[in-house]
Amino acid sequence: MIFFNEQSQTFVLKAANFDYRVKVINGYLAHEYSGKAVPDEDMAYRFAPNFAYSPADDSGDKLHFLNNLPLEYPCAGIGDFREPSLHILNKNGMTSNDLRYESHRIYAGKPKLKNLPATFANDDEADTVEIVLVDKPSGIEATLLYTAFKNLPVISRSARVKNIGEDSVTLLRALSLCLDIENTRLDMITLSGMWARECEVQRQPLKRGKHSVGSIMGKSSAEFNPFLAIVDRDATEETGEVFGFSFVYSGNWIGQAEVNHMDRARVVMGINPYDFAWKLDPGEAFQTPEVILNYSCEGIGKMSRQFHDLYRNHLIPKRWALTKRPVQLNNWEGTYFDFTMEKLLSIARVAAEVGVEMFVLDDGWFGKRDNDKSGLGDWFVNETKLLGGIKHLADEINAMGLKFGLWFEPEMVNPDSDLYRAHPDWCIHVPERIHSQSRNQLVLDFSRGDVRKHIYGMIKDVLSSANIEYVKWDMNRTLSEVGSAAAASGRQRETWHRFVLGVYEMMERLTSDFPELLLENCSSGGGRFDPGMLFYSPQIWASDDSDAIERVKIQHGHSLVYPVSTLGSHVSAVPNHQVGRVTPLKTRGHVALMGAFGYELDASQFTNEEKEQVRAQIEEYHRYCHLPRTGDLYRLGNPFEEMYDAWVFVSKDKNEAILQYIQILARPSCAPRIIKLKGLDPDKTYKIEQTGQVLSGAALMNAGIYQHLTGDFESSLLRLTTI
Repeated sequence: MIFFNEQSQTFVLKAANFDYRVKVINGYLAHEYSGKAVPDEDMAYRFAPNFAYSPADDSGDKLHFLNNLPLEYPCAGIGDFREPSLHILNKNGMTSNDLRYESHRIYAGKPKLKNLPATFANDDEADTVEIVLVDKPSGIEATLLYTAFKNLPVISRSARVKNIGEDSVTLLRALSLCLDIENTRLDMITLSGMWARECEVQRQPLKRGKHSVGSIMGKSSAEFNPFLAIVDRDATEETGEVFGFSFVYSGNWIGQAEVNHMDRARVVMGINPYDFAWKLDPGEAFQTPEVILNYSCEGIGKMSRQFHDLYRNHLIPKRWALTKRPVQLNNWEGTYFDFTMEKLLSIARVAAEVGVEMFVLDDGWFGKRDNDKSGLGDWFVNETKLLGGIKHLADEINAMGLKFGLWFEPEMVNPDSDLYRAHPDWCIHVPERIHSQSRNQLVLDFSRGDVRKHIYGMIKDVLSSANIEYVKWDMNRTLSEVGSAAAASGRQRETWHRFVLGVYEMMERLTSDFPELLLENCSSGGGRFDPGMLFYSPQIWASDDSDAIERVKIQHGHSLVYPVSTLGSHVSAVPNHQVGRVTPLKTRGHVALMGAFGYELDASQFTNEEKEQVRAQIEEYHRYCHLPRTGDLYRLGNPFEEMYDAWVFVSKDKNEAILQYIQILARPSCAPRIIKLKGLDPDKTYKIEQTGQVLSGAALMNAGIYQHLTGDFESSLLRLTTI
């Protein structure tokens, strides 16, 4: 619910038990309050004497006023010396802007954002207010969009900046969110990492100065996921106030908390200003991507479950959001580039025998592609390698009762390819600079419509030629030497964002032309695991590190924001190809069950005993997968601090749960570990299927149950049902 109090000039946004209040003061739009819902209609007392704002009008000394006012969309160059949201260069080469409240509009539902992924909601699920701010001397209009979800304590934020003047201007910065937080005892949680080690949970105290994370790689990156949380210093999984920020975007981004001299924290998030500029001619507008603000007064775990519900119900394609995904086998780690038609069919036969439902052919099926040095960009079937072509392979796979899927890397090109030889200017590059390669490839200029049209045409021809029900869309390098041969000199710095918009357009076309297609994203693993990608693909390959013990940490970190059903997670061979670890097949299966389940190995090498184990794992998946997909996740351990992890998935009606426990390293001469469950109904009685024990929800949560496993890398899975 959203309403405007005309007398106090206050906007009140109510999202479940979360209140967000904005007040017009001397024309400025200021943040009045955000936190647990309160009944008071007027909270103007919060502006005095806490901040010593002055003067009462706009005619005198106002620097102290602006440098303390918690502005909702601060501008550069007007006396607020904290991080701005908007920075614009005018025709005179000056950058001072001063936005004032002009008007507003409140309506039911949630608008789409032009050319951008965003959360969606029906009219009965959310309300939106658009608040228009204007800087008349510079001819700038900024419309701030706020959507309050009715059943979740979540508010989405974005901005639309329009040139209503007579001269062109250049955006140097246009962020999506600014929020000032008063609490002085705060921590900042981020998800840092790198290739094969994504989403490590990092928590640090906020002190005076700027604490910044982000990416300038052209993608959201594995180094920092586009998320941060500001939490009470004493906040835990179950207690404390938490503000979670998640950016629905897949390119360069910044998230920053700045603590000023008054010990107040300003959080900003949006497109990274690094090398960004956007020319706005008269009448043109720029839409920023969306930031999700998620509030919890019941700890970090509650924040996570709210993100999960939001993204399952209001972001992921509805066709797949709550749908059981097919168990897939991907041949990459089983064969890499070294395969033949018969080798692939031999793997598929065993996969079908043990219960796998989809076979995915990864890299190496197109162009001249026997390694990673050639062929990217030539999206036609290598029929010398695949006798009979993709249709023949797909038909054979389908005849075994399996669905068929295919790998692409549409954004990339090898210099050794027919495409590059014909169109060397189609890659992103700066003239007279070396074209830096990574993995022997360059990035295609998806800011150009002609490049997108050509690449999409080839992909569509392949997908139309056979019964292909799944696509893995990969992106294996970052952007460098960013320039476009098709862009004017004054618009070169738009290339970063236009590239991302081009990727979104391609995915929009793909999912529209093939509406039943299951699309999975990947970027050297989790290098582009973000809400922008989830808008098009309901699952993303979480990491190229498929080792089960490493995956415990990777998937734990991702779960702070993302539903586990979105995490591509496979059982791979041992010794593991990334770290060389030998982990029991049972443990590999239990870890992979916390995600979009599948296999990444050569199934034709299974022993009879392994076949039986895999059959049992797939049966477990079918019995239990509805709980990770639709239930509530409670984290019970911390693998970054302890030698185990545990989690429980509880059905929404609290009648069913599964507990998974992973022992990383065994301990000698120790008592069994006590695991206290969460999320159950204390007044219900539960039976543990594997042991026959009957215990109350209160006992399971308060007294806990013992876990005592022998050996490193062991695991257990328990199912609980009410009786």
